[in-house]
Order: sequence, then C-alpha cells, then structure tokens
Amino acid sequence: MESLLNFLVDYKVAEVCILLTGLYALALIIDRFKALYFDYALPAEPFMKQVMKLLHDDRIEEALTFCSANEKKPLAHVVKRVLERSDRDERSIEQSLNIASSEVAPKLVARLSQVQMVSNVVTLIGLFGTVVGLIVAFKAISFADVSQKQTILAQGISIAMMATATALMVAIPTMFAYTFLYDKQTKLFAEIDENSLKIIEVLRDRIYVPFRAEKVYPTTLNADKLNTNGHHPAPKAKVS
Repeated sequence: MESLLNFLVDYKVAEVCILLTGLYALALIIDRFKALYFDYALPAEPFMKQVMKLLHDDRIEEALTFCSANEKKPLAHVVKRVLERSDRDERSIEQSLNIASSEVAPKLVARLSQVQMVSNVVTLIGLFGTVVGLIVAFKAISFADVSQKQTILAQGISIAMMATATALMVAIPTMFAYTFLYDKQTKLFAEIDENSLKIIEVLRDRIYVPFRAEKVYPTTLNADKLNTNGHHPAPKAKVS
C-alpha cells in the first residue's frame, strides 16, 4: 500500500487521468457541436415553407427533389421518406414516419451521453485524488518524524486540493456544454416531429377528398333528353 501511494503521488496519476479525460471531453464536445449545429441543422421555417408550397401546388415530385438535395439533414430525410409514401393510405404514411424517425435518431443522440458521463467520471477521479492526498496527510500525522510532519501534511493537503480543483475545472465546463448540446438535440427532434406531422396532415387532406356531386354527376349529360328507360330517344324519320 505504501508503494502504491508513493506511485500515485510521485507520478501525479490523478492529475494525468483528469487531463486525459478532459481532452476526451473536449473532442466529444467539438464533434457533437459540429454535428448538431452545422451538419444536421437546417433552417426549418424556409425549408418547410418551400415544401408546403410545392405540396399545395400538387408538385410532389419537385418536393421530393428538393428534399433529396438536403437529405443529409434529418428533417429533410424524414420529410422525404414521408412524401415517398404520399400515394399510400394513412397508415402506410405514418409507418414511414416512424421508420424515418428511427433512422435519424441514432445520428442525433450519438455520443452525447458520453459528455455527461465524462463530467461525472472526472469528478470521481478528482475525489479519488482528494482521498489519496488526505491519506498522505493522515499518515504524516501518524508516522512521520516531528521535523517532517508539517512538510508531509502540507504536501498531502496540496495533493487533495489540487485534485479537487483540477477535476472541477474540467467537470463544470463539460456540464455546461452538455446542457447546450442537449437543448439543441431536443430542438432538432421537436422540429422533426412538428413538421413531419404538418406534412402528414396535408397528405391526409389529399387522401380524403370531400364529396362533390358535380364531379360525380356531370351536368353536361342532357339528362332531360333521356327517356324513362335511360336511353336517348330514337331520331324521328323525315316525312317526304
């Protein structure tokens, strides 16, 4: 145990672990920030305005082409998958929405939970370093010579406080970053749900066309000239 404590203190194991964990957290934050704010972000309002205009003009093929040009964006991908089933019934359209949502969800949530995990782990590493420093301090009081007690006690307290401070310097910014990234992820999911339901509502109106008698029974049949048997009357013979 004595040799292990000396190794942990001499090589600053806790501080090195905190530093490596902090670098890993920084890499995760940069990756998720790039993905959520640039790679997967799409101005939802102008995008949906264009798609809805094409749908109301009954130009679904053009709407599909417009979505395909932005298919790497989760919102465009989901809308495209829904529009591809626009000629099906309502159940098929909703099923395509569920499938498309399950396809884009892993991209949006990937590795974000690790950011929160790093914040918790680095705090525990700091606590470990604090405990090691306190053990060194208590050993100084118990076993060290009188001339060395003060020096070893100060060294142990310094190790404990340094580990705590270093861990908090990593954990606090990491938790802040996780909060902002999580909010952005939630916003993207909300945009997908809201706008995909708007698309389904438009397609539902296309499926259930209201009944119009003038389309089913045109008025150009000259029904007044039909006889009671449903046939046109025979032409009259000319009298010479």
